[in-house]
Amino acid sequence: MDKPHKKLKVWQLAMDIVMDVYTLTESFPTGEKFGLTSQMRRCAVSIPSNISEGAARNTQKEFINFLHIAQGSLSELDTQLEIAQRLKLTNQESWTTMNAKLIEEDKMLSGLIHSIKDKQ
Repeated sequence: MDKPHKKLKVWQLAMDIVMDVYTLTESFPTGEKFGLTSQMRRCAVSIPSNISEGAARNTQKEFINFLHIAQGSLSELDTQLEIAQRLKLTNQESWTTMNAKLIEEDKMLSGLIHSIKDKQ
């Protein structure tokens, strides 16, 4: 299925973040399987999912709403990544790499939201 959202760089980066989160959380302790690991993965998956759902909606207003939801999931993931760092579940290099991607994704989401609003 060739959907327009797959061409969006913001969606593509979000998918990369999902893959990175899955890789990162593989090394978390088994005791975190139903805790931080599960929560981080759900948040990560929610980001591209909401971008794609919003892109499939009928109005720009609905699309913007789903982009805001994606931003909320991104903020949750940012907090969970910080918790993982403080608990020493991730090293500084992994945290820095992930943090940079989260910042870039947030900028892209904000830019897309502003771009859509400017066209209205």
